[in-house]
Amino acid sequence: MGQVLQHLEQLARLTRGRDRDSMDATLVEVLLPLLQARSVALWEALPDDGHDRLLTRARLERGMAVPQSSAPWVSLSDLPWVHDDPDREDVWRVGQTRLLAGQGHVRLLVPVLTEAERRLLIEAVMDRAPDAHTVRVAEGMARIFENFINLLDASERDTLTGLLNRKSFDDMFFKATRRDTAPPNIPGEQRRCHGPYWLAVIDVDHFKSVNDRYGHLIGDEVVLLIARILRSTFRHDDRLYRFGGEEFVALVRACDAQAAHAAFERLRRNVEDYPFPQVGRITVSIGYTLVREHDTPSDAFERADRAVYLAKAEGRNAVRGFEDSLQCGESAAQRGAEGDIELF
Repeated sequence: MGQVLQHLEQLARLTRGRDRDSMDATLVEVLLPLLQARSVALWEALPDDGHDRLLTRARLERGMAVPQSSAPWVSLSDLPWVHDDPDREDVWRVGQTRLLAGQGHVRLLVPVLTEAERRLLIEAVMDRAPDAHTVRVAEGMARIFENFINLLDASERDTLTGLLNRKSFDDMFFKATRRDTAPPNIPGEQRRCHGPYWLAVIDVDHFKSVNDRYGHLIGDEVVLLIARILRSTFRHDDRLYRFGGEEFVALVRACDAQAAHAAFERLRRNVEDYPFPQVGRITVSIGYTLVREHDTPSDAFERADRAVYLAKAEGRNAVRGFEDSLQCGESAAQRGAEGDIELF
C-alpha cells in the first residue's frame, strides 16, 4: 500500500504543472528516486539537415540541486548528433524500451513519441539492472507524461498547422521579456545566437482572393504549407503562432535589428519562391518590432501590426521594421489611404 501511495503522489506531482519546461524538470525529479537511479535525463531529437541533434530537455543526477537543460542561447549546430550514440538512435527507430548493460552500470531507455511527432527519450543510468516492476513503472510514467503533453498541445496548438495558437501567446511573451542573458564566458559563436526577442506579424497577401477563386480547402492547404515554411526557416527555439485565418506571428531571437530583418526577409523569399500547388505564387507582408523591457503582448503586437500595414501600403511582399520605418512608414500609409489602396 505504501508503494502505491508513493506512486500516486508522484503522479499528482507530475501532472500538476501547466508548463512544458517545469513538466520536464518534474519528470526527472520524480524518476530519479523512484528508479533509484544515478541519473535521469529527458532528451529530444531535433531534425537538422537530414539528421538529428540531441537536445537536453532536463537532466538530474544524484547530488544535483536542480535539473539541467540545454542553454537557450546554444544554437542547433552546437548540439551533439543523435547518431553519436547508436543505442539512443535505435530506441527511437524501433520505438521500444531497452535495457543496456555498461561498465558498472545499466541504462534504461524509454521512448516517448507525442501526437505532434516530437521524439523524446527518457534515459536512466542505474547501478544494477531493474526488475520487471521497476521497468513497468518507468514505462507507465512515460505514457502518462506523453498523454499530458498531448493534452497541453491540444490546448496550446492550432489544429490545422500544429503551430502554437493565440491562447498560448501571452505566457510565452512574458517569459521572453524577462531578458535572460548568456554568461560572459560563453564562446563568441554561441553568444551571437543569444540576443533580444523580436516579434513579427506575417500576413498572407490577397488571401481572400485565394479562398474566393480556389475554395477554402485550397486556402487551408496554403496555410498549412506556409506553416511548414515557417518551421523550416526559423530555429528550433523560436516560437511560431497562427493567430487565425492568414495571420501568423513569430517570436524569435536576433542579436540586432539587421539580423532580425535578415531572418524575416529569408522567410519572405522562401514563401515567394515556393511553388504552391494549383495556386502558384504566394507572397507575404511582414512587420516586426523589438520586444522591449516591460513590454506587453498587445503593445508589441500593435507595433508589429502597424509595420505590416506599412508593408502592404508600399505594395506588399515586403518586410518592414517598426523602429526603422516609423516616420516614413506612417506617411506612406497615409498616402496609401488617400489613394484608396486596398491593404487587406
